[in-house]
This record gives sequence, C-alpha cells and structure tokens, in this order.
Amino acid sequence: MNMSLIELWSHMGWFARGIVFLLLGMSVYMLTIAFTKWVQMARSRRATLAFSPQFSEALSSGDFAEAERLVEAHPRSHLASAFRRVFQNLGDLTRDGDLSAVDVGSVERTIELNTLEQLTLFRRGLSILATTGATAPFVGLLGTTIGVVNAFTGMANAGTGGLTAISAGIAEALITTAIGIGVALPAVWLYNYFLNRIEFISTEITYATKEFLDYVLRYEGNFGRRTGASAAGVAAR
Repeated sequence: MNMSLIELWSHMGWFARGIVFLLLGMSVYMLTIAFTKWVQMARSRRATLAFSPQFSEALSSGDFAEAERLVEAHPRSHLASAFRRVFQNLGDLTRDGDLSAVDVGSVERTIELNTLEQLTLFRRGLSILATTGATAPFVGLLGTTIGVVNAFTGMANAGTGGLTAISAGIAEALITTAIGIGVALPAVWLYNYFLNRIEFISTEITYATKEFLDYVLRYEGNFGRRTGASAAGVAAR
C-alpha cells in the first residue's frame, strides 16, 4: 500500500501531530537563533577588518587619543570591544608621570574583562542549538513510540493481524522520528560551526591583546627612561 505524506498526515493522531508541530517550532527557533548569530558575527567581522589597520597605525604612532576614538567608532567589532575603557584608564595612569607594573596589570585586567564579556555575548543562544540537537531525536522517538502503541492497539481492537494491518500505523509513527533527526542534524552542525567561529574570535582577540600588552610594556620602559632622564636633568640644574 502506497501512501503520500498528505495521506499519512490525515491518518495521524493528535498526539503525533502535536509532536510534529513541536519539532517544527524547535526548528524555527533554532534557525532564528542561528541566523541571528550569523548576522552578529558577520557584522563583527566586517567592523574588525575596518578597525584593525587603523588601530595598528594609531598605536605605531603612539596616538592614544586616535586609538581611543577608533575603539569608540567601531562598537560592533569584537577586537575594538576588547579595548573599551583601556585608553581612558591608561591616560589616567600616565597623567601622574608614572606607569608601574601594577598599572599595566590593571590595563590587562580591563582587557580580560572586556574579552570575557564579548565572548559571553557571542555564546549567548548557542545552548538552544545544543539542546535542540540533543533532544529533537528523542522528541521524535516519543511520537514514534506512541504511534506504534496506537497501531498495535488498533490491530488488537480490530481483531486482525499481519504486517498489512499495521504498516500504515508504523509508517505514520516513524515520520516523527525522521522529522526529529532532520531537526537535530542542522542544529548540531550549526552549533559546532559557531563554536569553532567563537574559538577563532577568542584566539584573534588573545593574539591582538597580547601584542598590545607588549607594546604597553615597551611604552612603560620608554616612559620610565624619559621621566628618569627628566628628573636627572632637574637635579643637575
């Protein structure tokens, strides 16, 4: 006996239809989250590509004011977000004519907190993808189980046996498992994709901030030599 999907749907019980609607709802929610994350990361990537070369040039020339302006001008860039409030704090620390290792450590902690906040923002919503990928097959299996029970119950009530009598019911029941697997597979793929993207972003931020801290340490050394030379000149006079 051949049955189309429309015929199978018309023979489905309300419980199986409810399972299908639940799986479709999970699928729509999962795809909405995935699309939102993709847009968020794409915008962040474009902003970072525009921010990075200008930021490197500002640091090379020692222009902290321009570097701070660039950070404020690219709020969507994950790299710029790692340097929020950094140059303001750095300016406050150097205003008294000294930049100690404790001050550098304070700048480093600010960067670490910004990085943690940014990565948490990127990870928000990924639990939905993981939960969908892990539970969708079992939700479909629940519909299959109830459908098989109903098929055998109907066979018992009709007093007939054989595969022909229950084939339609079994086919109807297995549809929910197929839909559950179809929902779970893209959820797992998307979860792993975004997890790898976030790992790449984390590495990119770590690399850039380590280079910046090396620059600050060199600046500290030069700053210390300049202030020491100035103090020596004053003492000589």
